[in-house]
Amino acid sequence: MLPEDLLAILVCPACKTKVKFVAEKWLVCQNPNCRRKYPIKNDIPIMLIEEGDKYVDIPEEELADREP
Repeated sequence: MLPEDLLAILVCPACKTKVKFVAEKWLVCQNPNCRRKYPIKNDIPIMLIEEGDKYVDIPEEELADREP
């Protein structure tokens, strides 16, 4: 679980839009044109653009069933 104060300041590194916490293991960019999803591994957000690119086409609803 990420602390609320950390979530409040995190933004997508590609477009600088806020991200939201999904399924306790993903950060999802809220920009509908960006759609990057960043995994959280061992309680560490992997906020690299290349990492977010890997999951662009995965619907947010499927993230709960997917391991980062």
